[in-house]
This record gives sequence, structure tokens and C-alpha cells, in this order.
Amino acid sequence: MASTTGTTTELADGAGLGPAGARPPKTLERLAIVVREGAYDRVLTPLSFAHLAAASGAQVDLLFVNWAVRAVMQGEADHLPMSAEHAQEGDYVRRQVELAGLPAQISQLVASLKQSGKVAIYVCSLAAQIFGATKENLLPEVDEIVGATWFLTERVLGADTTQYF
Repeated sequence: MASTTGTTTELADGAGLGPAGARPPKTLERLAIVVREGAYDRVLTPLSFAHLAAASGAQVDLLFVNWAVRAVMQGEADHLPMSAEHAQEGDYVRRQVELAGLPAQISQLVASLKQSGKVAIYVCSLAAQIFGATKENLLPEVDEIVGATWFLTERVLGADTTQYF
């Protein structure tokens, strides 16, 4: 298990990946993630998984759908509410995220993901239409607005695994 003082680099290097004596972990080469929740704490998990996978050398493809589109919109990304069940814990969670070595602001975390050179970020075209997202009001790190079918056939089918959040 990773120490409580561990950093995301230590986690990416393999600390805490399994019990002592376990087989070495398989290599993850490509990960597809579909993000559908728009609350800060619900967006944080898939972005953290993307961060760890990219730090391990995997190519990561993220698709933001539904309410999650707001997480990659200028003026909205850093103002996401906490989920209802954790509404009173926003400050605590943000402090803990920083202590873990990740940026607490979603826009900074997205920028960090892109700087890795291992993460592609897409927005679902239907969600963009519903939530008013355009190339002009998305974070500059967003690669494209795409159809869900394109993401499924071009990214999910080529991934080692797909996660849905």
C-alpha cells in the first residue's frame, strides 16, 4: 500500500499496485475514459485515473459527455459544485487533492494532463449542443468536439480497457 506521504509520481511508479509477492502488473498501453458527471468530486476521479495512467506511459483518451462538459468549459471548469452528498466538504477535498500532489483546480489538472503529451481530450457533440459548448468557450486543451460514435469506434475499440464515470 502506498504511504500517506506518497506522491502521484510514486503511485505511478508502482507503489500500492498490489499485495507483496503479487505478479507484476500488466502494462496498460491505451485507456479510454468516458466522463459523464459534472460535480467536482465526480470529475476528479476520472481525471486522477487519467493522470496516473499517463504518468505510467499509457495513451489516454477522455470523452466528456452530459454535465461533465462543464468541466472543460472556460468559466465553468473551476466553479464546479461538489456532489450533493459531499456539498459541505469542498474545501477539505481540494486541500487533500493538493496534498496528494495534484492541482486542485480542474482547469489546472486538465492542463497538466495535456502537458504529459499522453492525453487527448474530446467533448461529445450532442452534449456540446445541449450545454452550449463551442470550440471558442472550451478550455484550450480540448482537442475536438466529436460524435460519440466516432469515440466508440476510433478510441474505445482500440483501448486496452474503458472506464465510465
